[in-house]
Amino acid sequence: MGIFTTLLTLPISGPLKGVFWLAETLTEQAEGELYNPEKIRAQMTDLELRLDMGEISEEEYNAAEELLLARLKEARQRMTAR
Repeated sequence: MGIFTTLLTLPISGPLKGVFWLAETLTEQAEGELYNPEKIRAQMTDLELRLDMGEISEEEYNAAEELLLARLKEARQRMTAR
């Protein structure tokens, strides 16, 4: 009965499995970019440079730095959880 049911539902379940796989893959890629410690450090360096050049205020710098530090902390937690 299992093979018969699988064959009958294949036109519906096949594409759904593909969509779920694609969504999962895209999520993994996005999280990999968002929580990449090297990229976060590069963004922090860029942020500091923008502050030094006067492109952003001290308040903007502090707010952005806080977000980047939170992401860096989350990235480290994800790395230790693996």
